[in-house]
Amino acid sequence: MSIYLAVPAALLLASLPRPTAPANAQSQAPLIGRWDLVIDAPGRHTAGWLEVRHSGRSMLVGAFVGTTGSARPIARIDFREGAFAFTIPPQWDDSEGDNRFDGQLRGDSIFGTVSYANGTKLTWRGARAPALRRAAAPAWGSPIRLLNGRDLMGWKTLGEGESQWEVVGGVLRNKKGGTDLVTERSFADFKLRVEFRYPKGSNSGVYLRGRYEVQVEDTPGTEPTIDGLGAIYGHIMPNELAALGPDAWQAFDITLVGRRLTVVLNGKTIISQQEIPGITGGAIDSNEGAPGPIFLQGDHGPVEYRNIVITPAK
Repeated sequence: MSIYLAVPAALLLASLPRPTAPANAQSQAPLIGRWDLVIDAPGRHTAGWLEVRHSGRSMLVGAFVGTTGSARPIARIDFREGAFAFTIPPQWDDSEGDNRFDGQLRGDSIFGTVSYANGTKLTWRGARAPALRRAAAPAWGSPIRLLNGRDLMGWKTLGEGESQWEVVGGVLRNKKGGTDLVTERSFADFKLRVEFRYPKGSNSGVYLRGRYEVQVEDTPGTEPTIDGLGAIYGHIMPNELAALGPDAWQAFDITLVGRRLTVVLNGKTIISQQEIPGITGGAIDSNEGAPGPIFLQGDHGPVEYRNIVITPAK
């Protein structure tokens, strides 16, 4: 389980020098790795993620996921004597301009501030993300039906809007954009069967452990995209767009063991034993080492689900 540094970031950063471009080799910099973040933002979306990699001998680059949206590239991370800084381009909720991050590394913890182009400044903190490597293949338990076909027993809504979820004729239906829906039970490793149907142009998603979104949407065209149907939103692009189109019932068969993921869409394996690098935008939290719920995105548009069956590892 991740443990975060509980020291106010703003106080500790006040006297730090701004980092400059590294003069020496950075290929072994202690900042390299993946970090699970908590951003002190208003509302329920506070989870973030950072990856730092080396590029050649003297540069650090990476990727960042904020409270919403997909992974954004970091072209350059300046790091010296424990202090680091980088900027990322705007995306959905911060379209005014680039965001600047200033941080400090202390052991296996990082903390700092993010300054948005509109003048808002927030603090954040984080810890190294767990590897989630499993020593052996799991033994599977008994299948569990997550929908009883009558009502929402076993589920709860998330969000401040009005819930649009209802069960009609054995089908779980979100009439229009409203709240998200999440299971009351949590799971670690599992196999998951989900049948879904969306109207033209709609958008939803199935979050695994509440942290990794498998995209559900009416993806246009004939080629897969990193944010289209079957993608791990912003992280992993499927090898083909195996969609049946709007208004047709479709099915995911998903296996998640640690970070290793296989996704079968409509009988075609579109992701095979790929490693999920980190959380996706909108995750319930960034505590990747803990079990989590199945989370259905309902704040974007109408969608229907049925026959949701999970087989957890023993």
